[in-house]
Amino acid sequence: MKTGPNRFALSLVALAAFGAPSAALAKSPSEDPHAHCAAHARASSGRSTAKYQVPDVGLVRSDGARVNLRRELDDGKPVILNFIFTTCAAVCPVMSQTFSQIQHRLGEARQRVHLISVSIDPEEDTPARLRAYAKKFDAGPEWSFYTGTVEASISAQRAFDAYRGDKMNHVPVTFLRVAPGEPWVRLEGFAKADDVIAEVRKRLGE
Repeated sequence: MKTGPNRFALSLVALAAFGAPSAALAKSPSEDPHAHCAAHARASSGRSTAKYQVPDVGLVRSDGARVNLRRELDDGKPVILNFIFTTCAAVCPVMSQTFSQIQHRLGEARQRVHLISVSIDPEEDTPARLRAYAKKFDAGPEWSFYTGTVEASISAQRAFDAYRGDKMNHVPVTFLRVAPGEPWVRLEGFAKADDVIAEVRKRLGE
């Protein structure tokens, strides 16, 4: 009775069927939030200027102080701003590293510039978590981090046309403004530290 080969073939079929559910449960790259974030890291670069109406919303600075976003931005210094969240694994670390490079390359002139990072995940990003994140990137006193309510964060993102509905859909973009009332420069993609510094100095007429 010749059943050996048939039994072997049936065993392979059964093994494949048994293994199929495990393969189906494997997370595809498109379902991986880090891969999703990395995909946005390849966003195209671009430069434009715009007049943004900064909302009159309250935020919480990483030192625990309750502040007004508009007043924080209108302190008379050139402002460089971005939106981040501390658990981001692709876009935000690159942008934060750029901010770290900016403050160090400015040298003593960094005291004349205000760097601002606003969390787009305020439910997770407590002031304490933002302080730890700031320490990780060696942030100096000229670099401030903000959290607050979800509504306040969304309001700030929408004001700068940076809201994409979900934190994993946000894209790298940097904003800078020389003084209150001046137009904002919008730098899409991963702006380089030297390019941002050049923008600031050009706008200041240096």
